[in-house]
Amino acid sequence: MTSPDPALKDSLRRERAHHDRCRAALDAMVDGAREHVVTGQDVSASGADAEVLGFELRSRAKAMGELPPGPLFFGRLDFADGPGQHAGQGRHAPQGRHAEQDRHAEQGRRHAEQGRRHAEQGRHAGQSYHIGRLRISEQPTAPPLVVDWRAPVSRAFYQASAGDPQGVAVRRRFGWAPGSQGDSHDLTGLEDELLEKQPGSGEPPVSGIVTREIERPRVGPMRDIAATIQPEQDDLVRGDLGLSVCVQGAPGTGKTAVGLHRAAYLLYTHPQRIRRGGLLILGPNRTFLSYICEVLPALGETGVRQSTLQEEIARHPATGTDDERAAAVKHDARMAEVLRRALYARVSSRNAGSLAVKDGSYRWRVRDGELVRIVEDVLAEQPPYGVGRERVRGRVVRCLQLRAERRAGPRSSAWVQKISRASAVKEYVDAVWPRVRPEEVVAELLTESHALKEAAEGLLDSAEQRALLWTKAPRSWKSARWSAADLVLLDEVAGLIGHPEGYGHVVVDEAQDLSPMECRAIARRAPFGSLTVLGDLAQATTPWGARSWDTVLRHLGKPDAAVVPLTTGFRVPEAVVSLANRLLRRLDVDVPAGRSLRRDGELRVRAVPVVDVPGAVVDAVRDALEGEGSVGVVAADAHVGRVAEALAAAGIPAAGPAELRARVAVVPATLVKGLEYDNVVAVEPAAIAEEGTRGLHRLYIVLTRAVSRLEVVHGRPLPF
Repeated sequence: MTSPDPALKDSLRRERAHHDRCRAALDAMVDGAREHVVTGQDVSASGADAEVLGFELRSRAKAMGELPPGPLFFGRLDFADGPGQHAGQGRHAPQGRHAEQDRHAEQGRRHAEQGRRHAEQGRHAGQSYHIGRLRISEQPTAPPLVVDWRAPVSRAFYQASAGDPQGVAVRRRFGWAPGSQGDSHDLTGLEDELLEKQPGSGEPPVSGIVTREIERPRVGPMRDIAATIQPEQDDLVRGDLGLSVCVQGAPGTGKTAVGLHRAAYLLYTHPQRIRRGGLLILGPNRTFLSYICEVLPALGETGVRQSTLQEEIARHPATGTDDERAAAVKHDARMAEVLRRALYARVSSRNAGSLAVKDGSYRWRVRDGELVRIVEDVLAEQPPYGVGRERVRGRVVRCLQLRAERRAGPRSSAWVQKISRASAVKEYVDAVWPRVRPEEVVAELLTESHALKEAAEGLLDSAEQRALLWTKAPRSWKSARWSAADLVLLDEVAGLIGHPEGYGHVVVDEAQDLSPMECRAIARRAPFGSLTVLGDLAQATTPWGARSWDTVLRHLGKPDAAVVPLTTGFRVPEAVVSLANRLLRRLDVDVPAGRSLRRDGELRVRAVPVVDVPGAVVDAVRDALEGEGSVGVVAADAHVGRVAEALAAAGIPAAGPAELRARVAVVPATLVKGLEYDNVVAVEPAAIAEEGTRGLHRLYIVLTRAVSRLEVVHGRPLPF
């Protein structure tokens, strides 16, 4: 996009020279980080301090060395010479479930933010800053050559507008050649937006560079969007660490990207707090995690745990299976109370009489009435089961200690420890509050009808109880074949026995598919931390998929989290969104329809006789291959094999969904969620809609995976 204009050529020359300078500075930073690892080994310190220092230095050197190649900046801010006008009122706060009750607090925050931004404008007056994915400087104390996109000053790059320039005179965006590895000659153009000279009303101008970046062909893993973040996305990315938020995002609105960039922002803004508590990214499956795995490293953040909930809770391999009825009951919120009853049914204050502990030639006794009161008092406190067991032990020992002190004076800590380990005390505690494994509790429920009936009384009907019972009981829990739903039950019991170690922040994607019991498992991993919950109720495909965010957030332990809708899409073309919205009206969910800023793209519906569908799919793929980008052929799971055979017979190589860099992929409809392709061929929508109880929801997902072109091939009547 270079121009013959000499001024533009000169600007490009200077920016390329600046990029070369940045590249040299970054290389020096990487070398310096490696050198610090070596010199840090000679630092005189205690063993623990030296280990911590060594870990910090090695981690920094590793992160610097793993930075992926690419351009070092994508934008520039030129601030006006003066402080400029005061920041305007800005956009309205996101309207969520609790927006009205928070209105007054939000107004106060806005006024404080306006004052802060005005002070920032004065501090940066007359300055220019290049914006990139990480800070680059020639010396630690020198002014940066590139400012990190997460730094406070960078916010103006995403938020400044003609109506509220925030002190910015010129916002410059840089155009880089597709696939650039960061060579300065790949800087092919630039685009300046003169904010102070634009009228302050009307639609903002559309950036050609941003448009081309969004529409660039999708091949390989997901890319970061640091260069193209929109103002409403930026509001979510920069939200406070202490606040949980739920993003109801229509297809193509960038909700997954928002969650990942929010994680990167929190790691940058609160490094110590996040390091203490940890940060977890939860995705629906390994295919999805493979797709997003390169986003955080591209933003300079490595070592973040990206996992599935199944991996987080897996005490055993999931080798068993459940029918749909059994799985639905196991995922139901009522199971939490069933399991709690089953666990605490093992506690009995009357399982043993009085207690006598031998101490030399004397025996110290505690009467049975006092022992009953100890157990009942601990039960009333409702501590975790394992904590309660130790409280009973501690209070029994305290009673013995008081008796000994009344008779013979103060007892030493060694005496207390000896009594605590006494066999009589151990036997008593085991009798009234026995030690137990989660596997024992769950296995007993699923194999012994009388135990299940007692625990489920008033909660589950007889048909639901029968659905839970294993048809073939194992000899013991050690030989059990646990299903995926069983693992959720095991995690619930493990959480009742002792709370797992929590994270400082958890990002949960595709949250609309979580069951109440899965939500509880996540809540246990962020009891004091915050959540970023991402999803779309219209894309719920599990039998227990959510129809309301209120329910999900309550089970996640964050009932007061704001629900923020993202409805403006930048990925899916308008024609495709309009088609999907026709299907949206048939889904039993209350979500706003999406809209798209993309007026390009192509939609084609090809009707053929049923027997000709495979050949029409081959023709559609050949048409798509004449253009650029990836091709995703999506069919009902039962039809995937026939589609793959037709493509192979036609000499078209096709991979599965896990092969992210393949040009053509054949994808089962059940695995396409979260993925995107430049060209999508949707095969026989009626068959997709008929698979499972949420088939229409799954079809809605299929129709919204296309970035540039969607072709629907069908022989049967369309369900929309």
